[in-house]
Amino acid sequence: MMERAAALDAADPLAAYRDRFVPAPVVAYLDGNSLGRPLLATRDNLVRFVDQDWGDRLIRAWDEGWTETPTTLGDTIGRVALGAAPGQTVVGDSTTVMLYKVARAALDARPARTEIVLDTENFPTDRYVLEGIAAERGATLRWIDADPATGVTASQVAGVVGPETAIVLLSHVAYRSGYLADVPAITAVAHDAGALVIWDLCHSVGVVPMEVDAWGVDIAVGCTYKYLNGGPGAPAFAYVTTALQETARQPIQGWMGSADPFAMGPRYEPAPGIRQFVSGTPPVLGMLPMRDMLNLIDEAGLDAIRAKSVALTEFVLELADELLVPLGVRVSTPRDAALRGGHVTLDHPAFREIVPLLWKRGVLPDFRPPHGMRVGLSPLSTSFTEVAEGLQIVGDELGQQQ
Repeated sequence: MMERAAALDAADPLAAYRDRFVPAPVVAYLDGNSLGRPLLATRDNLVRFVDQDWGDRLIRAWDEGWTETPTTLGDTIGRVALGAAPGQTVVGDSTTVMLYKVARAALDARPARTEIVLDTENFPTDRYVLEGIAAERGATLRWIDADPATGVTASQVAGVVGPETAIVLLSHVAYRSGYLADVPAITAVAHDAGALVIWDLCHSVGVVPMEVDAWGVDIAVGCTYKYLNGGPGAPAFAYVTTALQETARQPIQGWMGSADPFAMGPRYEPAPGIRQFVSGTPPVLGMLPMRDMLNLIDEAGLDAIRAKSVALTEFVLELADELLVPLGVRVSTPRDAALRGGHVTLDHPAFREIVPLLWKRGVLPDFRPPHGMRVGLSPLSTSFTEVAEGLQIVGDELGQQQ
């Protein structure tokens, strides 16, 4: 096992990128799909920002670039990670707030329709936000009862959308199982019914290549602290296709999304284009780390990152079959790489108790109820040896429970 891991590391064309990250005093960091590790460049750039951009330029820096960071950084995310042309992606609030804004805008853009389609296995924020909007706007929720071990398919969506469907909200990669949805097919089904689709890209952006423009995506949201390594609480992004920007009006009308913020006018007039989806003062400091990671992704190439991601998850499945399945572990992630994102979920009734013990031993996966352990693999910072050592310790702890 360790010999095979060493051979995989020796053959890894992205191995050198691991040296770009701040060293972590752990045996195995297996939670890169929840919080990406910081880059050495980020540490240096944060100090430089304090000393120069903030410390030297002070308030003048707003006129020297800060005000435009939501859209300039949004364009970088679009180009590097989304397959989106400029002028359609903006960075701003938390994922929850960004989702609220785009979902309200989408619902209001289909005023004659009253139904919202979503699935039972989606991340809580997605479900909670849509429940709140439905109550607020008098809309009806239509639920897809998704299989926790797989995800939502185009045929399931076709079975629930209709002339009353305003929006469909789904995740590109399921947060529990890691199931990779067929975005083009599902989007086409929703469009055939006259509905708009919102894609949650939180668990796919930065690790799964995508072409949102070519796929006909209407709207998407995503966080930046997972595979984009923006750090805890890093602001999220929203993508709104150019075709919708004239009709979709976001509901949180803040001064920084107005046509002329510093006119301090008596009435709100939205800024043209994607800028209107900004509300308050841009979180400039919170945007710095993701810029460094986007540069790294751009340098390495998202196709190469996806190739290593597939290799890492294949290795996890191989080790799970060898070390953990005999101990009663069930693999709850698709084995077909074409249906799998960047993490693997393993289920066992003892994982709730075992994960804290693993943390004490320097192995850091995460736990998702009722009994799932997610092995999250960030390709540029994770080695095969790290994975092998970590899962071997998982097997040791499980063995002690039996």
